[in-house]
This record gives sequence, structure tokens and C-alpha cells, in this order.
Amino acid sequence: MADGYPCPARLSQGRYRHCAAPGYGERVTEPAAPEDQDLRVWIDQDLCTGDGLCVQYARDVFEFDVDGLAYVKDGAGTLQTAPGGRADVPAHLRLDVIDAALECPGNCIHVVRADDEVEVAGPDTLRVG
Repeated sequence: MADGYPCPARLSQGRYRHCAAPGYGERVTEPAAPEDQDLRVWIDQDLCTGDGLCVQYARDVFEFDVDGLAYVKDGAGTLQTAPGGRADVPAHLRLDVIDAALECPGNCIHVVRADDEVEVAGPDTLRVG
């Protein structure tokens, strides 16, 4: 791929030879990385082990309640204790929240894109390795 075009037949001066395959020669835009998108997060308390790694990663987003389980909290600091309660992820904590989901021993943290609720980190994403 050269200059965002999937056509392998690049000529000089930025011109492209006609490619027979559909889509060749059309500009390709890369999807935004999760850390560049608005995200929301929620915790499945049925799976939470109470280890607290999430609180260590992002204490502005995660907090323990009296039951010893982690919950998300909104921008005002209010715990979202209802099942599936979601909170927006502040831009400066996106990578920390994603890391918390990836490292969670209970596999209970779900990080989703705010616009379409597609999971970008958590138990419903494909893990390689």
C-alpha cells in the first residue's frame, strides 16, 4: 500500500496504473485507534474478583464499593451500581482503561466505543497470543 492506496502498481509522480481488482486505486482510510475514539466502560460484577487492578490503573474511573467489587463512576464521581451501568472514559485515561480491561483477572471490564457500543477491549474481543 502506498500513500493510502491499496493498488500495488504505483508509477512515478504519484500516478497509478489501472488495477483490475475491485477497490484498487481507491483511497483507503484507516479506522481510528481505540484511544482516539470516545469510549464508555462498564463492569460485569458477576465476574469481578475484587483484585483492584482497575482501580490502580484509573482511580478516576473505577472504585470499590462496600461489597468489595469494582464499579465505574461517572464524571461527577458517582458510582454506577446498577447492573451494566456505564461511564464515559475521559480522553486522558483511555489507554489506562483499555489496559485495565486487558489485565483484569476476572475478565469483567468492557470498554466500548461510545458511538456504536462495539467492544474494543474486554472479554468479548478477540485476544491473540
